Amino acid sequence: MIKTILLTSFISLALIGQEKCSDESKKDGCYKGRLEIKGICSNYTIKVLEGRIDTSKVAATWIDENTGRTYTNVFALDSPCSFPADIEQGDEFYFTLKEERDKDCNVCMAYYPTPPKRLFISVTKTPCP
Repeated sequence: MIKTILLTSFISLALIGQEKCSDESKKDGCYKGRLEIKGICSNYTIKVLEGRIDTSKVAATWIDENTGRTYTNVFALDSPCSFPADIEQGDEFYFTLKEERDKDCNVCMAYYPTPPKRLFISVTKTPCP
């Protein structure tokens, strides 16, 4: 009887631990972000709010030279033509990283400061699994 209870408890704990690992691994590659700055000509700055992103891909700290405001864990958008126009400054959204830039994408050349790190992203319609 005791062996059965111990075995059942062990199996239950193993399954719970495995489920937690699976849930965590699903979040790899999907991130939650916020549009911090919607600058002129798609000079957008995005902050990573959730997700395990390689820290070498984002600026740990960056200061907007126009406002003097400091931002953390940010990057410049490098895929402006596929970024949804209805996302406004301060809006949160989910995204994945893309390998290549948008094809045939033209934007104006006006300048607004952005972080030195740039990423190609794809906004997802649903939260990360």
